[in-house]
Amino acid sequence: MRTDRFLILALMAACIFPGVPARAQSSGKPNVLFVCVDDLKPVLGCYGAKIVKSPNIDRLAERSVRFESAYANQAVCAPSRNSMMTGRRPTTLGIYDLGTFFRKAAPDAITLAQYFKQHGWRTEAMGKILHVGHGNQEDAASWSVPHWTPRGSQQYALETNRPAATPPGADATATPPKGAAVECADVPDSTYSDGKIADEAIRRLQAVKGSPGEPFFMAVGFHKPHLPFVAPKKYWDLYARSAFQPHPIQSPPEGAPEFAPTTWGELRQYTDIPKLGPLTAEQQKELIHGYHAAVSYMDAQLGRVLDELKRLGLEKNTIIVLWGDHGWHLGDHGMWCKHTNYEEAARIPLLVCAPGLAKPGGVAKALVETVDIYPTLCELAGLDKPAGLDGMSFAPVLKDPAKGKTKEAVFHVYPRSPRGMGEILGRAVRTERYRLVEWKKPGAAPETAILELYDYQQDPLETRNLATAQPEAVARLRAILARQPEGKPQLSTGTDTPKKKKGNRKKST
Repeated sequence: MRTDRFLILALMAACIFPGVPARAQSSGKPNVLFVCVDDLKPVLGCYGAKIVKSPNIDRLAERSVRFESAYANQAVCAPSRNSMMTGRRPTTLGIYDLGTFFRKAAPDAITLAQYFKQHGWRTEAMGKILHVGHGNQEDAASWSVPHWTPRGSQQYALETNRPAATPPGADATATPPKGAAVECADVPDSTYSDGKIADEAIRRLQAVKGSPGEPFFMAVGFHKPHLPFVAPKKYWDLYARSAFQPHPIQSPPEGAPEFAPTTWGELRQYTDIPKLGPLTAEQQKELIHGYHAAVSYMDAQLGRVLDELKRLGLEKNTIIVLWGDHGWHLGDHGMWCKHTNYEEAARIPLLVCAPGLAKPGGVAKALVETVDIYPTLCELAGLDKPAGLDGMSFAPVLKDPAKGKTKEAVFHVYPRSPRGMGEILGRAVRTERYRLVEWKKPGAAPETAILELYDYQQDPLETRNLATAQPEAVARLRAILARQPEGKPQLSTGTDTPKKKKGNRKKST
């Protein structure tokens, strides 16, 4: 059956795309370029943010289907990336932290890349794909060749911004010392890691062109705009500081549980950020400026990779996915970083370019979540999806973005440890109109839950928890949530899990 589908794809490629390289036509399998971007929220030109300079993402969007309602399964790096690679939600794995390797929970899981590898693709990865650090690691079984990480790049170009050295004998799972939260230095793009990652991706594409007969699955993981917001000066110069203003909403939603917002401990670890209290207006504008500069820097590196893909004649038979692992609070609700169930943390950018199979330039409002990417790529590549995935394919939406719809709701989660309550999970269900968050211990009685409800038709900025005001909506959404597995407690892995801090502050990613 798979062979027949591969043959059909090969004939389609030969008829529709006569310029496709012989190596791709001979296998009948499309290439896959999977671009992962750290902390990238959908504040981009193609998403209507006119101030942002993201020309390369925007031109990719012209060839892709752009998803307006795409969501992460947890707004923090490791669990989100686990969901992308395994097709399983954090509640299925029981992993909500940074330090637990996903194979502790699912030793026999077949990752997205591993599945393509088993079916004849050469799988390669560079940069940040899975989360590495805090005791966590890459997954050797996923890649045909060892995962590549940039060497010799510096997080900071300027000595004054660098952190103090890690003390000898320090805990390897502890968060390393931080330097400044921002840096504007007049240096080449390759000074920082994303420039080197783009260089390596270009080298790998050139090697692929000279090696016929084997399709590729290439994962390219850019680090920016993750903190610190460092970028060469020319990207800062794209923006005037005066163009940025603090977010108009500077307080958490009225009636929200006090533990639901983030205390943005990740940002407070940087040396130029106060340990307590709010930021000044000038500090906020500097951070917003830095985030935008980092986005434009990453966008330029992506552009170099896309240009090379086209120059080599590979783009016509290459599926391209651009995925942000989660969003980021840029001062809304008085919050920074991710680590919440709110819209600015949970909503992500997602572009899918599938030549000949998707409508270019389409805009889809269908709800999708990270776990849906795995089965979708399987369908686009002509593969039967493996058992045990939590997501469902949105390939029908690619064919008809205006009418396509795959599900009534998507799901995400965030854990908290409020004082006196122990560990609880905030399981969230997001529909087209609402988000309900149910906070309770896994297995506890439903009546013990603390609830949040947000109505994005009436209150798009989440200014008020409406759980008591709209009981009928709460009942409908809890019924949807009840059809999902309740969620496992955090998997305990001993020394593989970093020590937890008191309260609800989260370590950086």
